[in-house]
Amino acid sequence: MDYQNIIFEFVLIFSGAALFATVFLYLKQPVILAYIAFGMAVGPLGLGLIEEPEHIEQLSHIGVILLLYLLGINLKPDRLIHLFSKTAVVTLSTSIVFFVVTTAVVLSFGFGVLESVIVGASLMFSSTIISLKLIPTTALHHRHTGEMMTSVLLMQDMIAIILIVLLSGGQAENVSMTIFLLLVKLVVLIVVAFGLVKYVVNNLFTRFDIIQEYTFLLAIGWGLLGAGVAEAIGLSYEMGAFIAGVAFASSPVSLVIAEQLKPLRDFFLILFFFSIGAHFNFLVTQNVLMAGVVIAILVVVMKPFVFKLGFQFIGEDKGFSKELGVRLGQGSEFSLLIAYSALASGLIDMRASYLIQMVVIITFVLSTYWVVFCYRTPISGTEKNRMD
Repeated sequence: MDYQNIIFEFVLIFSGAALFATVFLYLKQPVILAYIAFGMAVGPLGLGLIEEPEHIEQLSHIGVILLLYLLGINLKPDRLIHLFSKTAVVTLSTSIVFFVVTTAVVLSFGFGVLESVIVGASLMFSSTIISLKLIPTTALHHRHTGEMMTSVLLMQDMIAIILIVLLSGGQAENVSMTIFLLLVKLVVLIVVAFGLVKYVVNNLFTRFDIIQEYTFLLAIGWGLLGAGVAEAIGLSYEMGAFIAGVAFASSPVSLVIAEQLKPLRDFFLILFFFSIGAHFNFLVTQNVLMAGVVIAILVVVMKPFVFKLGFQFIGEDKGFSKELGVRLGQGSEFSLLIAYSALASGLIDMRASYLIQMVVIITFVLSTYWVVFCYRTPISGTEKNRMD
């Protein structure tokens, strides 16, 4: 690996992203889209200043891990269990609706049955990153909005993990055993994580809390350890980081540590959005342009409406349900992972894979505009809607 080239890429990405963000803010546009636009501009299919963005994408995944870790730190276990029991019906029922409708539309564009099913399944999920990045921190960590969104997204993530395992592991002939083993691993990981925090991690924080550098390092180390162990046993980095965070929530210094980690999280999330833009191949996606635009619009319109009905069904009021639906109205980064897994397994061709990628990126853009111009966000271009 050319380390000098990595330094150049970091200089280019952050100086260029700062420039694009400045322009977007002056134009009162969502700053997240500035990072995606800059990735398109300097990526392999733009100016070609960054020819291989794959390693940037891998590094950027740390931002997603830290995002889930910080979410866990701000959620107490008893509250999380209550939320899961309340939102399970919404998550499962809406996922079925999204799957059936999207699959039918994909079939109508001439794709095969298996490809249509996989595309429909991949687009069931909402984006953890977009949804949570666009909600004010106070609402995310201390209000009902953030709690409800988090519980839905985490349950969706678990479904997505199971789907990815089935697509990439060749275990489709024994689905029930695969799911059972995943649940067993999840329970074991939770028990071990809570035990280590109670008897080891909290004691270390108490003993060395006056050394801020050490507490910062221990907090990062604990979160990434949980992420790494989860990935090793067949779950996901995100799930492991979240479990580590929930276990750490009982620590007396957890909220202080969470504040310290936010700048680091944002650093890597900028890389994440940049890598999305750098990977986008508009020339290739012209083969699925009509299908991609139609399905993307369908997703952005359908998801808020269906989610609104689902949340109202479990007793939430109309306005609150509508806002939750809009904030969850896009494709997911897990959609991209499912596309890669299915393509690698030979279950779909490049055309179907590009369709998924195109729909996800378009829904990211459309959903971001809808949220930024209608609701409070930390990145709004107007004072009225800007809230940290």
